[in-house]
Amino acid sequence: MKVGIIGTGAIASAMAETLRRMKDAEPYAVASREEKKAEAFARKWGFKKYYGSYRELAEDSKTELIYIATPHSCHCGDAELCIENGKPVLCEKAFTGNAAQAKKIISLSEEKGVFLSEAMWTRYLPGRAVMERIIAGGEIGEVRMVTANFGGNLADVRRIIDPALAGGALLDLGIYPLTFAVMVLGKEIEDIVSSCVKFETGVDAQNAIILKYKNGALASLQSSALSGMDQRGIVYGTGGYLIVEDVHNIRSVKVYDTERRFIREEKAPEQITGYEYEVEAAVRAVREGKTECKEMPHKESIFMMELMDRLRREWGIIYPFD
Repeated sequence: MKVGIIGTGAIASAMAETLRRMKDAEPYAVASREEKKAEAFARKWGFKKYYGSYRELAEDSKTELIYIATPHSCHCGDAELCIENGKPVLCEKAFTGNAAQAKKIISLSEEKGVFLSEAMWTRYLPGRAVMERIIAGGEIGEVRMVTANFGGNLADVRRIIDPALAGGALLDLGIYPLTFAVMVLGKEIEDIVSSCVKFETGVDAQNAIILKYKNGALASLQSSALSGMDQRGIVYGTGGYLIVEDVHNIRSVKVYDTERRFIREEKAPEQITGYEYEVEAAVRAVREGKTECKEMPHKESIFMMELMDRLRREWGIIYPFD
């Protein structure tokens, strides 16, 4: 399947590297608002075409799937442009800047019958299935608590600190611990306690979140754009616990008993970059005529955006487009 990319940043490069090593997808075209950037990107990664506007890519009749790798604040408009031109869309996380935008493009996708899915790669990884199988098998008993964190020193990165770009640690980094908790514990959240520290621009620099579930389980989650973190995800059960070393890219799951003794490790298959799984899922869904991926259905994207909207409201963080 011929894939086009909108945007030429770091995440676009990671996807380009993935595409050129895949069997079921190929790098076809790239678009940037600056044609010279698009040309340089195309030459580096082996794309056949490059465009100086997103519209040109969206109107290219040979493009079969478009991956959106622009800032969060641009996702809604960029996805809308692609869908209006009948192009299936795989949109990088965070899906949009807020839940209203998510509902808007999902509604358009379903109305037009055009595929749209959020590229939250953690949801597509085979490592997720490994973790869920261990939990479902009862090896660690009944899950009572989850902890997860994700961070990096990104205080000088414009998309992180600029409210107009839907900046802040939450949408860029905190979405990973939140996703981990929801994958394990589900969506029956009874209460939320949270706090954040802000940049001078008014968006969150780091945050701490506690989710209380209706069944009594708790999730303790942290994300930071001020410092690196160990990025672990831990699931504690009545019969033991498991550790995921990298909460956003689950490559292995280590199982321990209640006495902290290591029991075993189960590894996921070797990967290209990890992004191939979301592309493979999108290709399958498009070929089957579906408008969403089962790994990341539209209702999940809306739920996550609503959850982050709620947190931002509690912290008094408002984007210009809210």
